[in-house]
Amino acid sequence: MKLSGRTAIVTGASRGIGRGIALAFAREGADVAINYRRDEAAAQATAEEIRALGRRAEVHRADVADPAAMATMFEAAASALGGFDVVVANSGVASRTATVVDTEYDYWKRVVDVDLNGVFLTCKLGVPHLRERGNVIVISSIGADLCAPFGAPYYVAKAGANALVKVLAKELAAAKKRVNCIAPGMIATDMGNKLVAALGQGIVSTIPLGRIGQPEDVAAAAVFLASDDASWITGKILRVDGGVFM
Repeated sequence: MKLSGRTAIVTGASRGIGRGIALAFAREGADVAINYRRDEAAAQATAEEIRALGRRAEVHRADVADPAAMATMFEAAASALGGFDVVVANSGVASRTATVVDTEYDYWKRVVDVDLNGVFLTCKLGVPHLRERGNVIVISSIGADLCAPFGAPYYVAKAGANALVKVLAKELAAAKKRVNCIAPGMIATDMGNKLVAALGQGIVSTIPLGRIGQPEDVAAAAVFLASDDASWITGKILRVDGGVFM
């Protein structure tokens, strides 16, 4: 029970990595506010699983790229839970495959709005509700390190999120509040499974540990960073990728 008596909010927690983190936090004793954008049924299902563990779950709809909706959500969730010990900026979208020249500006803007501006809004609006010695966790991607061709909006946004983590960690250090990042590799989520389908199973051979990651792999890292076990860790990017980026 590493998070006993604590509260958290997780964006994009209706499925995938966000859902895995929300459930892992609950298993470790935390009450959790669940953010979602579209799939209310999935968000409610995650909440029911959390309640079955004996923890409190709040469900809030908001597009992370919408400043007004996010402000409303944070006020409501913080009021319900009495503030947060952990704020997790997880929500994100993938890029279509295209060169920089062929990437439409409107599409570029949508990806950056969610994957970078959404992280900014989560941090900006969540930090004021952090309890004493609370912490922030941003979910990024090793794509920010690899910068492969044909995915510029996603990789640029994730690289920006990595930079934001370091800036915010320095800003909050004097208050003893921590900020860290998890950069997953290939994970078996809707996004990851689509990528495997597009690239073929041969992609697994590029992973030194020989398998695709699971949401639970990222969730375990999030529990560690959220807990007192990581009390002397801030401003770090923890790559959970099976050894792809070394």
